[in-house]
Amino acid sequence: MSENKSANDKTALLAVIDVMQEPDKTISKRLHAIISENAPDLEPRTWYGMPAYSKDGKVFCFFRSTQKFNERYMTLGFNDIANLDEGNIWPITFAVKDLNEADEAKIAEIIKKSIT
Repeated sequence: MSENKSANDKTALLAVIDVMQEPDKTISKRLHAIISENAPDLEPRTWYGMPAYSKDGKVFCFFRSTQKFNERYMTLGFNDIANLDEGNIWPITFAVKDLNEADEAKIAEIIKKSIT
């Protein structure tokens, strides 16, 4: 991906976060930081108007604010290229109502595990 497109995609992602209402905006900034720190090779972008991160041109993970569909909680989701497989069933979407240090560590762990 060209450096210019990559910069534009990141700018678009940050713009989507910037117009979110609180507490989604603060949570989204933390999610962006956690994903960027723990999977720096993922490329930030938007996907259907949501902040997302791609690997090899395919959406790897995304998060959705409560405002997107008037839901009661944000969600952090993963697409099928994320290595979350565990047995016959496994979660691919997580509700996010708030973030504390333990939650952030758990998300970082999920990101690291799923990127391998």
